[in-house]
Amino acid sequence: MAVNPTLFYRGAAATSSTTLYTVPSATTSVLTDIVVSNTSSNQQYVTMTVDGVNILPTVPVSANTVINLQPKTVIGAADILAGFATSADVKFHISGVEIA
Repeated sequence: MAVNPTLFYRGAAATSSTTLYTVPSATTSVLTDIVVSNTSSNQQYVTMTVDGVNILPTVPVSANTVINLQPKTVIGAADILAGFATSADVKFHISGVEIA
């Protein structure tokens, strides 16, 4: 069994729901870290789902701040991590572990 630390997604948030990561076949992943930065001078909102279930349900992110979450969420093969924000000024850095 191989365990590989993996960058799931790094970049600007879309303003409508977008796939950020899909678990490869024959793999289980563990979502370990979500960093959300808001470089805007206005509060923004972030939503993330795992296979359609909210893990961040329209969470406010204050202007010019960073939030760091460590969910330790297991995600099965072919499951999708999706997300978006109210502005592309929001950036995501999402990482975890793939177990194959």
